[in-house]
Order: sequence, then C-alpha cells, then structure tokens
Amino acid sequence: MFNQGTLKRKLQREIDDGQCISFQRTFQVTQDMIHRLGLEKELEGHQGCVNCLEWNEKGTLLASGSDDVQIIVWNPFRHKRLTTIRTGHQGNIFSLKFLPNSNDSIIVSGAADCKIRVHDVNIQETTHVFGCHAGRVKRLATAPNVPFMFWSAAEDGTIMQFDLRTPEACDSTPRNVLINLNAHMGLQAEAKCIAINPLRPDEMAVGANDPYVRVYDRRMLSCKSIKFPTDNGTRLQWDIPVIHPSLKEEDYSLHAGCVQYFVAGHLPQKQMDYRKRYRTLASTYVTYSPDGSELLVNLGGEQIYLFDVNKKRKPQKFDMSLVLGSTNGIVKEAAFSSNGFSFPHRTGTNGVRTPLVPKPNCPTSSTSSWPTSLQAEDESEKYKNRTGKRHKRDSKHLSPPVEALKRKANSYFEKNQCTKAIILYNQAISMMPHASVLYGNRAAAYMKRKWDGDLYAALRDCHSALQLDFNYLKAHYRLARCLYELSWPQEAHDCLQQFKTKFPDYAKNSACEALDRDIKAAMFSKTDHDDSEAGKSESDASSRKRVAAISEQEKVWRNDAYDYEMRFCGHCNTTTDIKEANFFGSNGQYIVAGSDDGSFFIWEKSTTNIVRVLRGDESIVNCLQPHPSYCLLATSGIDPVVRLWSPRAEVSSLPPVSLV
Repeated sequence: MFNQGTLKRKLQREIDDGQCISFQRTFQVTQDMIHRLGLEKELEGHQGCVNCLEWNEKGTLLASGSDDVQIIVWNPFRHKRLTTIRTGHQGNIFSLKFLPNSNDSIIVSGAADCKIRVHDVNIQETTHVFGCHAGRVKRLATAPNVPFMFWSAAEDGTIMQFDLRTPEACDSTPRNVLINLNAHMGLQAEAKCIAINPLRPDEMAVGANDPYVRVYDRRMLSCKSIKFPTDNGTRLQWDIPVIHPSLKEEDYSLHAGCVQYFVAGHLPQKQMDYRKRYRTLASTYVTYSPDGSELLVNLGGEQIYLFDVNKKRKPQKFDMSLVLGSTNGIVKEAAFSSNGFSFPHRTGTNGVRTPLVPKPNCPTSSTSSWPTSLQAEDESEKYKNRTGKRHKRDSKHLSPPVEALKRKANSYFEKNQCTKAIILYNQAISMMPHASVLYGNRAAAYMKRKWDGDLYAALRDCHSALQLDFNYLKAHYRLARCLYELSWPQEAHDCLQQFKTKFPDYAKNSACEALDRDIKAAMFSKTDHDDSEAGKSESDASSRKRVAAISEQEKVWRNDAYDYEMRFCGHCNTTTDIKEANFFGSNGQYIVAGSDDGSFFIWEKSTTNIVRVLRGDESIVNCLQPHPSYCLLATSGIDPVVRLWSPRAEVSSLPPVSLV
C-alpha cells in the first residue's frame, strides 16, 4: 500500500523538489474531491445571462461577461467584485480573454454586435474597437507567451487575427482574415469556436456549423482581405442576414498539409439523417488538454468527443484483413480500442509486430444455442474449432474482479438496462484492455441501447474484439449488422460474406439469412436512390450547388478526416450554441460539461463513465471553467449569477472526542 499510495508520493515530494509539480498535477483533482464537490458561493452582480467565464493565468482573478453587456472581475477567494467594466457593446457578450503578459490589465471581449473591444482594467477605458466582422463574434482565443495578439471566430464564417501593435484597419474590407470558411464550406458557413494549443501555439483548432473540427498550422497561413456588404441602416447589424460577398477577389485556397480534419466516423454518413430530424450539428466549444495532445469537442446536437492530435486514427468500416487473420500465425497490429487503450505488442520472427494476447486455437463456430446477434457472452460459454475440440475463449483469463464486473454487466444487459451494463464494461476494459469478450459484450449493449453514435461505437468495439481474436464469431456477425444499420450496405455485404465463408455452419442460420436479405435490399435501394438523384434536373442541382457548394480542397480534407478516441454521453446540447466542455484537473483526469436541463456532468476520462451530476442552473448550464491549479470550478448559464464549486470538508468517521 505504501508503494502504490499517496503516502509514498508525499515522501518523494519532500525528498525531491522535482516531484512537487508532479504531485500537484496528480492530486489537484482526485476522485474523493469530485465526490465531495459542492456549491461554495454564488457571485451576484450581473443583470442577464452569464455567457462566458475566464480565469487569469495565476487563477487569482475570474472575469465574467453577460447579456447585460458588462464585464465583472472577481476575487474568487473572497467572493468579492473588484471592478465592473461597461464595455460599450450593444449585444450579448459571448467571449472574453485576459491578454497574455499584460499583468491581467487587458481584457478582450467579443459580442453579438459583431464588435471586438479591448479594455484596460486599470484605467477603466476601452482602448480599441474592432468592427471587422459581419457576424456575431462567438469566441476569442489567445496563445500563452504570445503578447499583443488574439484571434476571433464569428458567424460570418471567418477567423481573424489581431495584433495590437499594428494600426486598426477594420472597415468594409478587413485585411486580417486568416481563414475564410465560406470559400470551402459554402456560403452558409459559420465559425462557432476556436482554441490554441497551449504547448504548440502555432496549432489552431476551429469548430463550425458542421460536425468537422479543423486543426490548422498557423505558420502556413497568411492574412487576406474580404469585402463585406455595407450596413443598410434599417436594422441592427447583427440582425441582418449576412449576404456573403463574391469570393473571386481573393484566393482563399490553402497550402497542402496546413489543415487536418477530425470527425466522429459515423457523422458524415448520418449528417443528413440529423437534418431530417431538424437537428443541426455544430461545434459549440473546442479546447486542448493541458499537455496539448488531445482535443475535446462539444458537438451541439450530438455528443462530446475527444480526439488524439498526435496519434491519429482513421475511421473504421470493414477491413478484410481484420477477419482473415494471417497465413503465418502473425496477426496484424491492433489499433487503439474505442476507449483509447492501446494494446501492447511484440515483434515476431519476421519483424512484424503482433499483439501480446493469448493465441487463439482457431475457434470457428459457436454452440447451436446461439440465439441472437446481441446476446452478451458469459465465461461459461464454450466454442468449438474445426476439429470439434472444445475450449474457452480468452475470457477465462479475466481476473476475478473483472470477471465479477462482466457477470454483473451481463445481468444488467439481460434486464435491458444497457447503460448500467456499458458502465461496468467500461470499468472492466479499463482494467483489462486485452479481453476480446469485454469488447464484444459492450458492442452488444451499444447495439441494443442505440443512442446517437452507439452503433458506430459498437462497430469500433467489434473491430477491437476481432483484432484481439480474429475468430470471434459473434463480433464478426455484429460487425456486419452494425455496418448495415449504419447505412454502409456494401461493406456489410462483404463482411457477411466473409462470415458465411469463415463459419459455414451458420450460413443457413435464420438470423444470418435475414440479415443477408436486409443487406441486399438496402444495396438495391441505394442504387435506385443514386439513379433518382442523377436524374434530377440540372437546374435543381445548380441551385443546390450555389447554396452549399464545397471546394475541392474541402472534399479532400473531409475524406481524409480522422476519427475520435473517446466519447462522453449523457448531457443534452441542443438549445444554445455556446455550451462548453473542459478538462478538469492538471492532467485532464476528468471532463466537465453543462446540459440543457440545468445540470452539469463530470465524467472520468479513463472510463468515460459519469461520476457526478450536479444542478448548476435553473435552466441551462453553458460555461464551466476549472481553476488552473486548485480543485475549484466556476459555472454559469441562464441565471444572472456565477457559481463556484469546491470540495466540501471531509467528514471524520471517528467518534467525537469528549472534552469532559
């Protein structure tokens, strides 16, 4: 216990000064603190919704911006308002930032009046007013150790760069446009959020009104100009529908390799389905992890996704080699699992790396009692190989705690309590990421639950299970069904044909034959649909092209988009487009995000499980900003207050000491 516990860490901290930072980062936010988290104080002073919060670098100040167009700077530890800035904005303040290296005296704000204003806190004056944008300014971004500069994302579809050392040059033709999304996404593009990598300031992430997140290398970008229409003076500027200018005046094409796209693998296919259900997909917030290796995205209309910007992974459909194995006993290198756990590898005699997992004895078919494609497997279920010899899958190697979790999860699954089952499978996989049966069972639970994104998560689990055991019968069959239900009929057909070849005893199974018929019907239906689309009039096609044409570069970038590593579910993000999601803890141990029901959620990043749900607003929680070094969380939403959350005092289990 000493070698693994906090006591050893404390001793190392006392002996070695270099351990202090590591100790602080590890124990800034712990599971015990999360469970003791409670409301510390409500900071009152605003007269409208509080739309943005921002800590200064040292965490000694907290700034808030509101619909009342005022900024308040607070002392969060004394719960005291230090100063109120009357910004001069004429629309809701959506974003504010302390400018780096300004001794916390310069605050930049962006608002619904399309203006960006720079305020000097010491002299209580607005020093700069930028009217470059023609749409609401939704987010601002700064870079550590980059003074005088900041960036903005606005609903006119542009990302602009500002340098306070240069003369103001904002008129109807701004010349500081770093990225023009209209030239690539079409004329309805809106930039919703922006973030700078804290360890690599040249890396910029941008979210827009689509499911893609774009990561740019600023070193390969240059500022260009754009001509916006002048205000007709009949309505407030931010209420005027933006009529985008001709894009022929500037070449907005980008250098090859200057941007990478990230998207959950199922969304390009499912985006039209969401539109039919009157749900728009838009990134409401993007942020980097403390070490700059991960990108967290709150996707409005869907879930929260975490992307690894260093170890990128491609979206998954069906790979023939996945189910064929190899001819010389070498299994292909396993990718990251759906929860981000990488599988250890060893190098074979011919230099090919193989997973360090028990080598299967070629099980090819299940027992005749296999009832459905979705049934979770128990350890007692056995399999036969082609010789008829019975043996157990690698589930027999589960440790007792993991086996107990699996059995309990299977019980929940049988009772149709799929969410509870998934939570337990998540815990089990975090403890033993090499057990194929855990991925197979979790895939079954995802397929049965069918929340948004669950089918694709199940498909990824089937891939993980087959990478660990390419003869896993149920994982192979579930993969075919996932592909079919995700509207990839050709891949589903290829997968099922391989299943029937590999497991001939089950080619005539009623479930297999029914799936085969469904897949073939879907393939014919898709062909008819494609022919119908091709037969539409050229005028309709040209009309659609004018409204939402995407550039050739955009098509390439979307086609090459990378997939997510982790997914966080449970909250609702459909009402506001400023809802944040942030890392909580210096090592990013937890994820926090608000919800449309007035709650905010805390997830454990390693398992993606919800650990706390707290009531943070009477209506909607939009903003959650963790303190840079303490276990202290600031939240806000529709209520005109800022709420501070911190761990409550520990309750001693010892009996009270008598003083008599």
